[in-house]
Amino acid sequence: MLAKGTLYVCGTPIGNLRDITLRVLDTLREVDLIAAEDTRHSRKLLQHYQINTRMISYHEHNEKKKSLELVEKLKCGQAIALISDAGLPGISDPGTELIRLCLEESIPVDVLPGPNAALTALVLSGMPTEHFAFHGFLPSSTGAKKRSLEQLVNLPQTQIFYEAPHRLVATLEAMSECFGDRSAAVVRELTKLHQQVHRGTISELKEAFETSEPRGECCIILAPYIPVKPIGGPEQWCLEVKERVDLGLTKKDAMKDVAKRYGVRKSDVYQALLGSQVFDKK
Repeated sequence: MLAKGTLYVCGTPIGNLRDITLRVLDTLREVDLIAAEDTRHSRKLLQHYQINTRMISYHEHNEKKKSLELVEKLKCGQAIALISDAGLPGISDPGTELIRLCLEESIPVDVLPGPNAALTALVLSGMPTEHFAFHGFLPSSTGAKKRSLEQLVNLPQTQIFYEAPHRLVATLEAMSECFGDRSAAVVRELTKLHQQVHRGTISELKEAFETSEPRGECCIILAPYIPVKPIGGPEQWCLEVKERVDLGLTKKDAMKDVAKRYGVRKSDVYQALLGSQVFDKK
């Protein structure tokens, strides 16, 4: 028997409808109400398992209002299941607001685990799994996306991102500019018939998807940053700054590039240039 007045946060399939636990199925049948991110999408799942529980819509645009309404129903003793379109509510999907309110009101919350796209993609990618950071969706605007990525350049963990197919190439291009040609993987159509894992450097993946338009939600898995130990002294830094300026970079960008390559501060490169005559040499 389900406990009345309890919110059940239920993980649902991320692609294959058979990836659902027996406990989640029992709960969806027994609760008084299901709050679903998209009732049209979730109806396919419920119909597949012949579940007739009443549903209401609970999505990012009505989350605050509906959370208050659901809390009142829970206070009256109703048992409610919360589901998203795929995966676990609250992970890049609506749910955190309702859970927060329930905890503030001392309403019991139970999480029924299920599939998760981020962890599934991480394991499939073959990247290190000991330490990882999940970032969800990056901002869609170019400037905000670049600013977000710049804060993640030196993270020593494997990084996980979600991305829509129509923004994948632009995001890989932004990553290439910020992270260099680091190893990465793009995982698509998880658990579905046409599931694919694309591995390579960021630039290789970008080129591949420029010629073959991706379909389905994507997960990008980025290899950890490995600090580069300095392998050259100030004289070498200055020569490489000069080479980059000759190729068209500004001196500022050239210094930044060399500092990143050798794992030193840009100010160290700048000080080396002050004492060098590399730009005076013919």
